[in-house]
Amino acid sequence: MINPQEAAALRVPRLPLLLPAGLALLAGLDAALILLRVPAPVGSERLPSVHGHLMVLGFVGTVIALERAVALRRTWGLAAPVLLGLGALALLTPVPRDVGTALLLAGTLALSAVYVPLHARSHDPSVAVQALGAVLAAGAAMLLLAGAPVSLSLTWLVGFVVLTIAGERLELARLAMLQPRVPAQLVTISLLYAVSAATALLAPGPGHRLVGVTVLALGVWLVRHDVARRTVRGSGLPRYVAVCLLAGYAWLAVTGALWVVHGAITDGPAYDAVVHAAFLGFTMSMIMAHAPVILPAVLRRPLPYNPLLYVGAGLLHLTLLVRVIGGDLLGHQALRVGGGVGNVAAVLLFLAGAVALVVTAPRRTSS
Repeated sequence: MINPQEAAALRVPRLPLLLPAGLALLAGLDAALILLRVPAPVGSERLPSVHGHLMVLGFVGTVIALERAVALRRTWGLAAPVLLGLGALALLTPVPRDVGTALLLAGTLALSAVYVPLHARSHDPSVAVQALGAVLAAGAAMLLLAGAPVSLSLTWLVGFVVLTIAGERLELARLAMLQPRVPAQLVTISLLYAVSAATALLAPGPGHRLVGVTVLALGVWLVRHDVARRTVRGSGLPRYVAVCLLAGYAWLAVTGALWVVHGAITDGPAYDAVVHAAFLGFTMSMIMAHAPVILPAVLRRPLPYNPLLYVGAGLLHLTLLVRVIGGDLLGHQALRVGGGVGNVAAVLLFLAGAVALVVTAPRRTSS
């Protein structure tokens, strides 16, 4: 996670680097409405085809790359978030889609390069796990640039997000004096995930089931060793973070179970379920959990804890249950659409609340 002192030392540009990520998020949500075939603020034939690019690499990727650039404390590390942000912006313009995808690939390669000195600095297993996630992101971008459907790169995109977050959670879990075998377990599971994702390209059926097994193993590791198991019994911000984390881990288990049961999933209700369990249930819940830390460090303004943060988070999980269970698994199209619209509303509600809390909070006096 971003350390505020490190952010100040690097003098990270704040809003200019986050703005493309924010635009990618809003465009991705607009594309989600178009895919649900409901009225959207901006009608576009192109947006639905780059929905996954925008949400995972444009939005999540830029935020993660900015975190890592701050941790590196070297100006060249900012190339990763800049390239990923430019790639997202290019996808929103009339220029050929390959231009934006090529920029995303360059950004993921730059992010992978950032982890080299980070790992050399400490030889920390948590950094190695995150580095493997960045390599998977680069692999996904290569597949997208080659014209492969997003479904073919799905396991790679999921791996990018899951391994990055698992590595970050390991950094915090080590404060609990973990046994040396515990980090080694995560490294082993992460390597198995990468092998499984590669196998899924060659043998989709068994490969995706193997991916599902490793996802379930990652979920078990996270639940067992994350400090959230203890902090959820607290109050205030620590409890809020823990609730979001544990809810996200539950959706990660759903993701793994869907792959184990269905094997290769390329379209249809099961595909919708696995995509949104992974990227809304897990990823967005992780973002909501970490927002009170990420935003103050980058913007140098506090995001004070407020119980209202639970509203957006709670609505996200409730509407996702409606979408996945009622819509995707039970086949009620109205529930799928209604749940999907609710997902968009939940993310926008959380975003609006977080922005309001940041704007109304007093500015930090330190630089």
